[in-house]
Amino acid sequence: MMRKPALLVVALLVLIGGLWWLRQAQQPHPQFAPSITGEAAPAAIPPPQAARAIDGLPPFLTDEARQTIALIQRGGPYPHRQDGSVFGNREGRLPQRPRGYYHEYTVDTPGLSHRGTRRIVTGGEPVEIWYYSDDHYETFRSFSVPARGN
Repeated sequence: MMRKPALLVVALLVLIGGLWWLRQAQQPHPQFAPSITGEAAPAAIPPPQAARAIDGLPPFLTDEARQTIALIQRGGPYPHRQDGSVFGNREGRLPQRPRGYYHEYTVDTPGLSHRGTRRIVTGGEPVEIWYYSDDHYETFRSFSVPARGN
């Protein structure tokens, strides 16, 4: 007979605890909460645009493109077997260079189970020029990569 009231009390405590937890999760963290003057407190983590300005790469490059650039600078390992292969420039959208000058690398697209359409193409060995395409080589944007510090 005592089991039913005990189970009811436990269920009620779990329910109250769950509601309390949900309410706490919805409260803004004090560090990011607006101040009394209505201004937001400074964020501890800089927004992505600030990080992009600091690293010297152009803002049009996605975080995934930045990860691919870091892999290229390290020499891999690359997640796709095609990465590092020769880019043929068959459509002639990049300046004409001897075969083997250009190499392609996949820029991952979150949520896709395939390579997607985003690529980085490099020119030269060591790399002299960088290009970004987000439409599978239809258009390219050239960019510079700052020299790496030692």
